[in-house]
Amino acid sequence: MGGFFGVSSKNDALTDVFFGTDYHSHLGIKRGGVAAYDKEIGLQRQIKNIENSPFRTKFDHIFDEMQGTSAIGCISDSDPQPLLIRSNLGIYAICIVGVINNLEELIDQYLSFSGGHFDAMTGGKVNSTELFAALINQKSSFVDGIKFAQSVIDGSASVLILKDNGNIIAARDRLGRTPIHIAKSEDGYCASFESFACQKVGYELERELGPGEIVEFSATELTQLAAPGKEMKICSFLWTYYGYPNSIYEGVNVEVMRNRNGRIMAKNDKECKNAESLDYVSGVPDSGTPHAIGYANECDIPFARPFIKYTPTWARSFTTPKQTERARVAKMKQLPVHDLIVDKKLLFVDDSIVRGTQLKETVDFLYSNGAKEVHMRSACPPVMYSCKYLNFSRATSEMELIARRTIVELEGEEGLKYIDEYGDASTERGKSLRKKIAENFKFASLEFQSIEGTIEAIGLEPCKLCTYCWNGKG
Repeated sequence: MGGFFGVSSKNDALTDVFFGTDYHSHLGIKRGGVAAYDKEIGLQRQIKNIENSPFRTKFDHIFDEMQGTSAIGCISDSDPQPLLIRSNLGIYAICIVGVINNLEELIDQYLSFSGGHFDAMTGGKVNSTELFAALINQKSSFVDGIKFAQSVIDGSASVLILKDNGNIIAARDRLGRTPIHIAKSEDGYCASFESFACQKVGYELERELGPGEIVEFSATELTQLAAPGKEMKICSFLWTYYGYPNSIYEGVNVEVMRNRNGRIMAKNDKECKNAESLDYVSGVPDSGTPHAIGYANECDIPFARPFIKYTPTWARSFTTPKQTERARVAKMKQLPVHDLIVDKKLLFVDDSIVRGTQLKETVDFLYSNGAKEVHMRSACPPVMYSCKYLNFSRATSEMELIARRTIVELEGEEGLKYIDEYGDASTERGKSLRKKIAENFKFASLEFQSIEGTIEAIGLEPCKLCTYCWNGKG
């Protein structure tokens, strides 16, 4: 995943871009980058590794090293960016959010006729942002180039381009899998993945770009270069997990969706008379908490926090590159509240159950601290496919996914022919999946939100949502 933020201003743009980009730190942890345009200096750029230190600490000297009235910044979970490109379209800085699955194919195709080359990274890998720029440069305008690039890639890409006149081009992915918000202040315009980032640095939201829409803005003017398309497939997981609580996508707030999602799960449990006589409902912190609050309110069961995450010194556990390190960090962060655990029947709501590694550590931790029963609810359906559009699941193999592994455990490879049945709690295969995972993890009970429930909680038309990770339909 990743995020970006861009500003064209009558005055200095770096302060807004510094804070606006930092507000995207929840979306990635590998690289941070900033490019700026100054009338006297031209385009400048800095990229830093932020795996062991957050964006704001790595870029806190940027005001002494760069200047400009226009700038773009990005947080990336993949390749270094933004890049500076010199081409037939001029000199520009570019960053993208998305993934290109057919990278090697497009590289070979480009090299076969262009006579050009790419700057190779370790192991010969090519930066996906550089490839995207190379595709743009095959056309005679940015608009035609962006449309061409988005049409030939297998995956997704939303784009920010800082031109050598200070103007910024923002182009949302062809199917709108990720968002771009446009906002305005007295000094200029900005474009941002996250809506709240604009507001926190003093801009007033104007609108979200539609799927495939392309705009260009200066400090004083916003121009539409390409109208939005009719088809949209925005990532459903933005609401369930990735989005920050304040975020708004397609008019739907993340925190509100999660609360509603928990209520829907609770209603289903009440109808099925699952997990009765509970002492507390809790969220697996942090993103599971709002789902759990909705669940608790619907069931009139007290919400509590039987364990607290110690976050002042520990980084987010999912961001550590190695799984063993992620598990250890997750364990070190868990501090029990014994009065809320010992001899208690607890129901936890997690945002998702992907691999299950950290979740097993959490359940073992609760039982070792005296819990009587631990029931588990996943705020989204079983993850059956590794995301091929945004790489949210970070799985190197689909057999890392706990749902797939359990299917094979139950029925061998033959069972993968019945993924839809296993995802559905009302079928015999669906019931056996939940029962087997519960047995393996020592859950007193386990249930997943349904795809229909997730869509209801989001509140958009089903045709506008990508649910690939759950049912293979992107």
